[in-house]
Amino acid sequence: MKNQAFNSILLDISTHLSQTKNSVEEGIQWVCETLKNNLTAYQWVGFYFAEPITKTLHLKAYAGAPTDHTVIPFGKGICGQVALSNAPFVVPDVTLQDNYIACSVDVRSEIVVPLFLEEKNIGQIDIDSHQPDPFDEEDTQFLEAICKLIADTYGNALLEI
Repeated sequence: MKNQAFNSILLDISTHLSQTKNSVEEGIQWVCETLKNNLTAYQWVGFYFAEPITKTLHLKAYAGAPTDHTVIPFGKGICGQVALSNAPFVVPDVTLQDNYIACSVDVRSEIVVPLFLEEKNIGQIDIDSHQPDPFDEEDTQFLEAICKLIADTYGNALLEI
């Protein structure tokens, strides 16, 4: 069931990105809103992009409650850890994580998947859920496909945002 929904959403996103002439910012904002509005466990969806010189991540688009965490140092929180590890990170229960940045008291779980361009980690998609443990390997694969689609659609323009 979940995989069916993911396939449908991925097709919608692919079609939208290929048929519209949105800026990178508009495109990734649309992706955030589409994921948040169509997947009940995805209460907050955001894209952070890396600034390698300062070793920080910068929030460029999101859907959900506003956050104070618009700049995150590499290594800090789940997002910062993914910036260093280059690997997806699923957190079934955020209260059990020592290196966690709380964006909201309602967040119970998180998944962060890196976004690669030419095999370099340039950013990531971050999903927060108010449900405990809703994310699995299907979510990871789905979000990896979203990130690949964004990288393939926008290419080097992602480095300019």
